[in-house]
Amino acid sequence: MSLEKPNLRLGVMRLTDCAPLVIAKERGFFAAEDLSVELSLEASWANIRDKVVAGILDGAQMLAAMPVAATLGLGGISRPTIAPLSLDLNGNAVTVSNTLYGLLENADLSQGSRPIRMAMALARLVDEGKRSGRAPFTFATVFPFSTHNYELRYWFASAGINPDEDLNLVTIPPPQMVAQLEAGKIDGFCVGEPWNTLAVQRGIGTVAVANYSIWNNAPEKVFAVNADWAAANPRTLQALLRALIQAGRWIDQPENRVETVHVIAGESHIGVPTEAIASSMTGQFQTRVGGEILSVPDFNVFFRYGAGFPWLSHAEWVVTQMYRWGQINAPLDIRRIAENVYRPDLYREAASSLGISVPACSRKTEGTHDTVWKLDGTLGPIEMGPDLFMDGKTFDPDRLVDYLRGQTVKNLRISLDALAQYNR
Repeated sequence: MSLEKPNLRLGVMRLTDCAPLVIAKERGFFAAEDLSVELSLEASWANIRDKVVAGILDGAQMLAAMPVAATLGLGGISRPTIAPLSLDLNGNAVTVSNTLYGLLENADLSQGSRPIRMAMALARLVDEGKRSGRAPFTFATVFPFSTHNYELRYWFASAGINPDEDLNLVTIPPPQMVAQLEAGKIDGFCVGEPWNTLAVQRGIGTVAVANYSIWNNAPEKVFAVNADWAAANPRTLQALLRALIQAGRWIDQPENRVETVHVIAGESHIGVPTEAIASSMTGQFQTRVGGEILSVPDFNVFFRYGAGFPWLSHAEWVVTQMYRWGQINAPLDIRRIAENVYRPDLYREAASSLGISVPACSRKTEGTHDTVWKLDGTLGPIEMGPDLFMDGKTFDPDRLVDYLRGQTVKNLRISLDALAQYNR
């Protein structure tokens, strides 16, 4: 049967994890599915959200939390949105000014894991600043409803820092981060590549911690469309998913990474030198802690570890963080929200048609694996990656409210007992 809408306009950002959409276009995966796709470079995540909601874009690369926020009407925009595909795992980092990094390096970094040591060093500086009357440090994230925001806050909170009281948090589009750091308007940022590497290469910043160290193989970006668009164009959506799954699989073959770097670096896509992209995309991304070099070989994962599967538990973790930091103030059924937004059923249909094994379950516990492990799949076991949190805690999707009770530095605006009534 013919596609309902073969000519499409999809939104992307100047980030390395736009790669599945770019490769699907440039390597012919879209064309093989009879799709003619225009990729629209957008200036900010707010632009992407607004244009998808308005129907100007048929779909887009989105932050993992954005479809949830749009569906719930957070941030002033409300339209049911679905995420039938995860574009990648990991992919961002926290970079600080060289001045701030020098202060962190001089602090006591002898105790705990690398990210905890850095967070504790920052907490010491925050306390010193309070006593001396120094203005709070300013950190930037790319969007309020993003894993960047929640992981950055998770890192702060591990050391007892309340970001809403102890720091100044601002929102800046990814391509503007480096300029804002160079101008001294911010002390640090959490953003995807290549903007961390670009700051390092320009000599104006140092990577303090990769998000992989905060949560191993965390969800990062998704492909999202309006729910009514998906209902009106089911065959087109399946064609899109097949093309993107195959593009992600192609990118994750080691021999294709260098070519991917050259394709996405072009001015019509990210528009930065290839060397700014190569480190994260070829497994050479590094952070520094007290002079110690830490490599992050899995900085970008597009297909391995079941990366394309839109886990309901990932959406549920996102919602717990929305509660934790006061973005939601009404009791809701978290599992139902996840089931309305993340759509593993649509992913299974597309992947199965390609002969790809998909998870037999739709939720999984996070924080219990420190090495590669096997998950039951429809066509055989699926190799999964580590999933540890930096503080050793576990996220059990069957105990959502208990998980929230165990979080530190909460800015909750709702009674957890009231929330528990909706989530038994």
